[in-house]
Amino acid sequence: MRVLITGANGMLGRDLQAALAGREVTALARADLDVTDAAAVAAAVAGHDVVVNCAAYTKVDDAESHEEQAYAVNATGTANLAAACATLGARLVTVSTDYVFDGNATEPYAEDLPRDPINAYGRTKAAGEELALAAHPDGTYVVRTAWLYGEHGPNFAQTMLNLAKSKDTWSVVDDQLGQPTWTADLAAQIVALLDSDAPAGVYHGTNSGQATWYEFARAVLEEAGLDPERITPTDSSSFVRPAPRPSYSVLGHGAWASAGIAEMRPWRDALTDAVRTGAVSA
Repeated sequence: MRVLITGANGMLGRDLQAALAGREVTALARADLDVTDAAAVAAAVAGHDVVVNCAAYTKVDDAESHEEQAYAVNATGTANLAAACATLGARLVTVSTDYVFDGNATEPYAEDLPRDPINAYGRTKAAGEELALAAHPDGTYVVRTAWLYGEHGPNFAQTMLNLAKSKDTWSVVDDQLGQPTWTADLAAQIVALLDSDAPAGVYHGTNSGQATWYEFARAVLEEAGLDPERITPTDSSSFVRPAPRPSYSVLGHGAWASAGIAEMRPWRDALTDAVRTGAVSA
């Protein structure tokens, strides 16, 4: 199996390379491949059996005023990859987001629920899903994820540990609920998907369980042997940002069971290992 990773220098892309060690992998960073260039995409996909698309415009707040640029990468770029994969007979795994939903649910979002994004970033990622599934319905796997943290990029968990070095106390929002997800676990889950005979479609790639950002932050400090009482709860009105955030981002994992693949482990177990291995460190 010859695998092409786009967006390979990002936090997930780096962990995917590690998870695929020993296999035939082509890792292309943004500087190596412009996914908005259909001809370049077709040339890059040629000779590969699988493409894992980690290329994305992820600046959520900037996307509010630069939606056209975000669309070019998140929607057009994903569509280009799907079209090339369809033509060349390759499978496509494209990484998407919980932001394709409105965040108003009270129970985990099933994979087949209608998309209803509330910000520009979510709209562009939802469009990318739709275009890819339309262009290559039998070979596209959409893996939605959320609340990522890991060794190879800026992330919330590391930010909390960095704040602990400079602040005695600080506040974190306690009214947004989601699933902290370690990129190393997500990379392993994507590899399990590639190695399976699972049907094409939508899968939710998040660690199981749920937490608020406040609960996640406290857990990070606890795992690092620091005092979690240094963090106090607040609400989203204290941190107004250009792009509205979903208040509920818990994703259901039914598609994994249907495909005979175990869902990802509880988020707290993953965090314990992430701290123990130094993927996030004080």
